[in-house]
Amino acid sequence: MTEPWDELERPLKATMILCDHAQVADGKMNLLGGGWTLTGPGAAPFGIALMIDVPWRMTNTQHTFRIELIDLDGNGVVPFGLEDPVAIDGQFEVGRPPGVRTGTSLPFMAAVNSGPIGLPPGTHYEWRLTINGQAHDDWRLPFSVRPAEGADAAE
Repeated sequence: MTEPWDELERPLKATMILCDHAQVADGKMNLLGGGWTLTGPGAAPFGIALMIDVPWRMTNTQHTFRIELIDLDGNGVVPFGLEDPVAIDGQFEVGRPPGVRTGTSLPFMAAVNSGPIGLPPGTHYEWRLTINGQAHDDWRLPFSVRPAEGADAAE
């Protein structure tokens, strides 16, 4: 008999939110200016709030993640003034606290904050997350850079 909390086949679940700034404190994610999808046209600082729901069977195991800035063609983006595509790499491991019921999913939270990144006006991008080298359609954060003042709206 399968219990309702039985998660043997459940994959990792990730939630990402674009924001002005993110912070993890006391086991909670704090966001400032969260949920935007338009920026610019000038360079502006930003944050990515990341929460990964780790199934019980995947706790006490080292995991890796990568967040990449991708253009519409799926290529890594090299912003003005940089030499390499923008990517953030990290590792995490979620332990099983004493007294937590077997089968409980546990969260990993990370706040990724950056200074201004210069991107061309009137363009579209996405932040793409991979965990342990695996990607999922839901692990994307699309956003657009507003056109420059006076730019033709038809462009």
